[in-house]
Amino acid sequence: MDLGITGRVALVLSAGGGLGSAIAVALAREGATVIGCGSNAERLERTAQRVSDVGGTMVPMLADLTKVDELDGLVAFAKKKAGAISILVNMTGGPPPGPTAGVEVGTWRTYVESMVLPVFRLTDLVLPDMREQRWGRVITSTSSGVVSPIPNLGISNALRSTLVGWSKSLSAEVGRDGITANIVLPGRIATGRIVSLDAAKAEREGRQVEDVAAESVSRIPVGRYGDPAEYGDVVAFLASERASYITGSVTRVDGGMIPSI
Repeated sequence: MDLGITGRVALVLSAGGGLGSAIAVALAREGATVIGCGSNAERLERTAQRVSDVGGTMVPMLADLTKVDELDGLVAFAKKKAGAISILVNMTGGPPPGPTAGVEVGTWRTYVESMVLPVFRLTDLVLPDMREQRWGRVITSTSSGVVSPIPNLGISNALRSTLVGWSKSLSAEVGRDGITANIVLPGRIATGRIVSLDAAKAEREGRQVEDVAAESVSRIPVGRYGDPAEYGDVVAFLASERASYITGSVTRVDGGMIPSI
């Protein structure tokens, strides 16, 4: 299937991470030019090499998304390098594990500024070009905790849920401009983030990491953690011409793990 995104410019946040890298590769394989943002130069270069290996093009861009006032310059640089952005993949880092109650106000502020505000601002910056093109895709990766809150991930559950309400509202505002806005939820995808969460749980409960991971796998109907490439492929489809009638949705890539309907 031709996804119809050859020549489109995609801005992918957290492109040096496990999910972000897989998304960058999937989009590039389909012919999109990728601007890959991240805070770690070495990881970005590894993703750029993976993109090159599949015959694609990625421009790595170091960026500190917490500096919201500097995002205008980031988008201007991306447009100078590759042209108007028509696909935006929003993904921000997760907060540390912990309860919801008793979180300091300063901590809430820190993670709102790093997880939520950059998504709002970057989307606002790329929407004018999408409207001019009469075509755009805004895809935001969050967490399964937005539909089934994950114990001991209080900050994540709260702030990522904010992004779901925002995306749904946005989809109603931009649909007639040829722009879609969708949320994607990862289940237990085999990335560094999942490894660290398993390790934290093991330490908290005085158990072996292997036992924690096996327990998680036992609750996944397909019987394994997901491959990041499987997640990247779903995002690439939602970014495609073929997905033009999908908007305001929440798509789970979880192997059937999330218990709610």
